Amino acid sequence: MDITRQGYVRTDITTDGVAHIIFYHPNHNSLPSRMLAELTAAFEAAGKHPDARVIVLRSAEHNTFCAGASFDELAAISDYDTSLSFFSGFGSVINAMRKCPKIIIGRIHGKAVGGGVGLAAATDFCMASKYASVRLSELAVGFGPFVIGPAVERKVGPASFAQMALNPSEWFIADWAKSKSLFQEVFETVEQLDAYIAHFCKNLCASSPEALAELKKVFWQGTEHWDTLLNERAAISGRLALSDFTKQAIADFKKG
Repeated sequence: MDITRQGYVRTDITTDGVAHIIFYHPNHNSLPSRMLAELTAAFEAAGKHPDARVIVLRSAEHNTFCAGASFDELAAISDYDTSLSFFSGFGSVINAMRKCPKIIIGRIHGKAVGGGVGLAAATDFCMASKYASVRLSELAVGFGPFVIGPAVERKVGPASFAQMALNPSEWFIADWAKSKSLFQEVFETVEQLDAYIAHFCKNLCASSPEALAELKKVFWQGTEHWDTLLNERAAISGRLALSDFTKQAIADFKKG
């Protein structure tokens, strides 16, 4: 079976108004284009659902939160249009999260790489366990964190974004991510993480939906140009990902 066809995205809405958008892929929760499209649709649908007052983004069934782009799919891409479409998928998810009228909370239970860091950065309030180290690995395979860059830089600042982007083999621990405001809270255990998220969501669900929607607009002021910006960034990644350097680097990575 084609591994890029595996995995799922689902939305579970609890009786108290929390929409849990959950994704899973057997390859370290990596994201093929199909799942990126499903995540985009999930955020758009949850944003409109009358029973969803707050959204929690989480992954399941693996110690890794998200390994980023699917190298299995990327390795098979041989033309620019397909490459552009693949990277545009990350832009679509980030823009869907940005435009969603509901507050999105990130639950980062384990390591996040590349696009996984981008997902964390695109949440409105992000909480993690101490196991949630982060890494932007893109430069090591011949391109860079171009599409997710605006979301990451918005949270951590230009200097810390450059530090991550230029050190693609380095893991930055969860406390470092908290010190740079990528994470707002870090917990010793996943159980503590989940308990606090439940408490936090309960308080938000008791708040005025109109006030939360207005706050969401305020949080994202100044990003109105991202539809165009992220498409431009996807074009850079789409071109570089077809290089001989990238093809060889991904092949070497897949060999282990």
